[in-house]
Amino acid sequence: MNLFKFQYVLFLILFAGTTAGAQTSAGEKPTIIFVHGIWADGSCFASQIAALQAKGFPVISVQNPITSLADDVAATQRAINMAKGKVILVGHSWGGFVITQAGNDPKVEGLVFLAAFAPDSGETVPALSSNAAPTQLSKYLSPSGGFVYLSEEGVKTVFAGDLSPDRQKLVFATQTPASHTVFADKSAAPAWKHKPAWFAVAKNDKTINADLERFMAKRMKANTIELESSHVEMLSRPAEVLKLIEEAASFKY
Repeated sequence: MNLFKFQYVLFLILFAGTTAGAQTSAGEKPTIIFVHGIWADGSCFASQIAALQAKGFPVISVQNPITSLADDVAATQRAINMAKGKVILVGHSWGGFVITQAGNDPKVEGLVFLAAFAPDSGETVPALSSNAAPTQLSKYLSPSGGFVYLSEEGVKTVFAGDLSPDRQKLVFATQTPASHTVFADKSAAPAWKHKPAWFAVAKNDKTINADLERFMAKRMKANTIELESSHVEMLSRPAEVLKLIEEAASFKY
């Protein structure tokens, strides 16, 4: 066999293998990528991660630096790049800003917002928050070195009021603070305008007004549920949150 024929046969073999792989991957479960918010970290989804992995879902939980919207989107984009197939993004709180941008990637099929911001183009956190009455969150912020932490009393009062004292202490100890500049970062074109979205409103939320969550969910025509929960519904209502994620993952796109 001459070199040309060898190369041609090799091309056919590789092409056939690629096609077979594509056919196999079509039936695979999407990768679930979790994107945490401010004053949380990637471990806050531990319950959902374990349950989804047990059911055969590939899972990645992003660790956002929360130094800027662009930095967090880049961190999520790296996770999307790692996924072998289609992706469902799940964002909590500030994570909603992130998935609204990162969700424009063609691998992303659906977006799940958990007590999360869902900005439109050009909106900042203050601009979006102006659509509902303010919460008492600002009373519990602790600036340090250009970053904003949430006080231990704030975790108990406005962030995770329905968790046990021990779990509240864990949330406080593992929080990721935000650069004070992120609150002025503007959102760009939102993925929710052209991709299916799900939203879990936290009815007892004292971090983001539940009415603001309803406003955002209605604006983007999301498949919406309401949970009797504080802001950290993935911790206080893990089963209901898991069910919503699985609904998004099983949707016929």
